[in-house]
Amino acid sequence: MEFTGTGRLDVRITPLDVGKRVSTRRLTAPPASGERFTDAVGVLTSWDEGVLLITTKRGETVRIEESSLVAGKVIPAAPARRRGPAADFAELCRVASRAWQPLESARLGDWELRAAGGFTRRANSVLAAGDPGLPRDEALERVRAWYAARELPAYLQAATGAAGTQEVLCAELEGLGWRREATAEVWIAALAPLADRDADVSGVVLSRDLDEGWLRRYGRTGGGGTAAAVRRVLGAGPSVWFASVPGGGGAPAAIGRCVVDGRWAGFQAVEVDPDRRRQGLGSAVMTALAQRALAEGASAAWLQVETENDGARALYDGLGFVTHHRYHHFRAP
Repeated sequence: MEFTGTGRLDVRITPLDVGKRVSTRRLTAPPASGERFTDAVGVLTSWDEGVLLITTKRGETVRIEESSLVAGKVIPAAPARRRGPAADFAELCRVASRAWQPLESARLGDWELRAAGGFTRRANSVLAAGDPGLPRDEALERVRAWYAARELPAYLQAATGAAGTQEVLCAELEGLGWRREATAEVWIAALAPLADRDADVSGVVLSRDLDEGWLRRYGRTGGGGTAAAVRRVLGAGPSVWFASVPGGGGAPAAIGRCVVDGRWAGFQAVEVDPDRRRQGLGSAVMTALAQRALAEGASAAWLQVETENDGARALYDGLGFVTHHRYHHFRAP
């Protein structure tokens, strides 16, 4: 924030700046009780009837009364991350989509409608990156009808927190009554340091095949979808590898999945037997998969982690990953 020559803070944003990234300061208490200010940085998603809405990089909405605004300016897109590869959102979201493919898809302009019999929101939601080619209301009605024909709830996936993400769309969906049910983060890292870690990978078995033991450890098949649908989603992708650390009881002690797609290696489904945690098995699985991906020519890594999964977040932070953006699943009312 800057002061003008009169010593007053300067508001340099208008309703014409909707859709741009802004920095604001507002008064949060009456001057009689002492001036107190709070700041908000994010995308200006609306400015109507004297109220500004700003969507932060975490996807949270900040409401600001225009009368309380004491400073504001347009600022550049979020700076490049200090760690990890250069990553363009448009490229990364398409890579992530190819790593978790639906059984059926259809195009609506740039949007991709995806269905997989209900197995995971990712494979049963609209990837709303780009322009649907229709007015927003009409596009959303097409989405509802497409999923209703398949007896599935209508979900739409949109992102926040990076240049080119859909903060305005997220705000519009919430205004239309679409409910945000889940939020996850996409993290990125350089691949070589992960592959070079001093981890014991001698017990990790890599395979192109998805076996029953791997699926038992994975365990996330109860939310919808047939066994055939689960296998098809997990088995599809440009170059798919499954990792297992043998264990007792008919299921591996640890598992993981990696999809190599050009320069990117995507890691999913890293699971460890609760009784074998804190033994380095998760790191070993990640390292073995990274070595395989590096041998195939990849140089960058990505993964998705739910915001509430503290254990996984600690593991990935220790492996050098940083947050790139967040994506949210909105369910139609």
